[in-house]
Amino acid sequence: MEHKLEFAQRLRDAMAAAGLEQRPGVLLNLFNAHYWGRSVSFQAVSRWLRGEAIPAQDKLLVLAEILRVEPEVLRFGQTVRHRVQESRKRWDEGVSYQEREVFDAFLGLPAPQRKLVREVILALAQVHSKE
Repeated sequence: MEHKLEFAQRLRDAMAAAGLEQRPGVLLNLFNAHYWGRSVSFQAVSRWLRGEAIPAQDKLLVLAEILRVEPEVLRFGQTVRHRVQESRKRWDEGVSYQEREVFDAFLGLPAPQRKLVREVILALAQVHSKE
């Protein structure tokens, strides 16, 4: 339940930042004008804003676009974004060009060969961790 309430707060904040009134009718009209699927109901939008429901991914993407926020930030908050950025930073700093070249070659292999390479690497890592 807490995740839904946090989402609702982020949604209301994004609406305010976009200069919109934080009312279901406002979001309903804007959303339905941009969504390519079946229109959503007033009740559905009300539930999003009250923290009773979180929209499906396709709807979340449209909300993020019309409110000019990143979808992952709208859904999960800034904390997740910072974690992803930290992981990317570690990846960027910790992997050399040669290692990236190997990863690219690995990803280009057919699935059976990738499985074999994975098993070899895990076996080597297991032996190395025991030393």
